[in-house]
Amino acid sequence: MDFNKIIGHQRVIDNLKKAIEQDQISHSYLFEGEESIGKKLVALAFSKTLLCKEEGGDPCNKCTSCLKFDTFSHPDFLMIEPEKGLIKVEKIYDLIKDLNIAPLESKRKVIIIDDSHRMRMESQNALLKTLEEPPSYINIILISSQANSLIPTILSRCQLVKFYPVVREDIEELLMTRYDKSLEEARFISHFTKGSVGRAISLSNSQEFFQKREELIGIIDSIIKGNSHRIFSSMDFFLDNKDNYEDILDIILYWFRDLIIYKELGESRLIVNMDKIPLLSSHSFLSLSHINDIIESIVGTKENIERNVNYQLAMETMLLSIQEV
Repeated sequence: MDFNKIIGHQRVIDNLKKAIEQDQISHSYLFEGEESIGKKLVALAFSKTLLCKEEGGDPCNKCTSCLKFDTFSHPDFLMIEPEKGLIKVEKIYDLIKDLNIAPLESKRKVIIIDDSHRMRMESQNALLKTLEEPPSYINIILISSQANSLIPTILSRCQLVKFYPVVREDIEELLMTRYDKSLEEARFISHFTKGSVGRAISLSNSQEFFQKREELIGIIDSIIKGNSHRIFSSMDFFLDNKDNYEDILDIILYWFRDLIIYKELGESRLIVNMDKIPLLSSHSFLSLSHINDIIESIVGTKENIERNVNYQLAMETMLLSIQEV
């Protein structure tokens, strides 16, 4: 792992390299941004560079430190991750004890706490003392997609490094060159995952996701064309995918977003479902006002489910709104 293998986040990487080269490294960082966007990859590359015996802006990938880091056997590196959705307070107490022991092989000890917002208040307060008075050889990197869940005193002790979604063109190129996706497939995935490289890679390797997409588009097609029976006969599909309702609703949302673009512009590179142009064309008889009503219904359905409204009822109501012509 090194910076050269990371897609996007070039400004963040350049700033971290500059901090290393100018010896202006903070004792505590907070890498904040959406899930699966690349924060952990950058944190790992940064940690490896900090521990590298060559002490440059990039890891040499040859020294004993780099080799040990690559096998997660470096004695001066520790990564703490949640277990069952929680970072246990015992792990933080063990970490605090370990920080008082000088590095064994390097000039530094580097600690990554992934999903740091999974620490409970007791854990955060315990960690705060270390952040306030860190040993000179310590570098701690907190990673979070929900930084507002961390107490303000922790936030004030960390240098914030903000991560933004990776541009779609970079994700498309990655998926086409490394994962053998067609332009249409890569374009759909890059739009659907909203700049998340990790999620884009995961979906590109998931046949199940694309099978669900095909089945879902088939359901929508039947309903639009007047098959009211399909609303209720398809409910097993929606119940089976209840845990992934956000993906299901996003697929539907992108379909009707594309339909508006198709009606306004015809075939356009702005369309996400480029591989479905003929089917989109067959749905273009729907009025713009009705399509907008459907989109509002989809958004409202997502909000209702988040508020614990009955899931099946919410889905049935949304599907009925699609059929109302």
